[in-house]
Amino acid sequence: MARLKDKYVNEVAPALMQKFQYKNVMQTPKLEKVVINMGLGNTKDNAKALDAAVSELALIAGQKPIVIKAKKSVAAFKVRKGMNIGAKVTLRGDRMYEFVDKLFNVALPRVRDFRGVSTKSFDGRGNYALGVKEQLIFPEIDYDKVDQIRGMDIIFVTTAETDEEARELLRLLGMPFAN
Repeated sequence: MARLKDKYVNEVAPALMQKFQYKNVMQTPKLEKVVINMGLGNTKDNAKALDAAVSELALIAGQKPIVIKAKKSVAAFKVRKGMNIGAKVTLRGDRMYEFVDKLFNVALPRVRDFRGVSTKSFDGRGNYALGVKEQLIFPEIDYDKVDQIRGMDIIFVTTAETDEEARELLRLLGMPFAN
């Protein structure tokens, strides 16, 4: 069992039950999935850069990403329908817990001048979105082999009904929120 999943079962779920006065264990919010999205609009003409970005995302997530294609043409961005414009990975289960553990304890503390993540990125339905400016904060990425710095969006989808419940869940799991 993943270390963070063990922590959720033994510490986080009972604490949430006590704080929010749930009558049933199934009411406690839990992490449903984590979606990692990397926009690759600038690599639409360069297939080699697209392959490098996809392989870096696969190293970070531990799972092969899918390449996202444009749904419609946008002349202002020089994008045609069917062009590769991004890559994403959806993590669930043990892989999700391993990634979240690595993100909270290894990657985020490596961010320059890190003071915590914003508490304002909740969507009103208990989900949290986090933007990362560079992929170099992850230990799997070799600095010498990186051709371009790319950012990514990390979305935490929870079963929480409100933002307050989701914030408490993520805080107890170890997310370093700014005060």
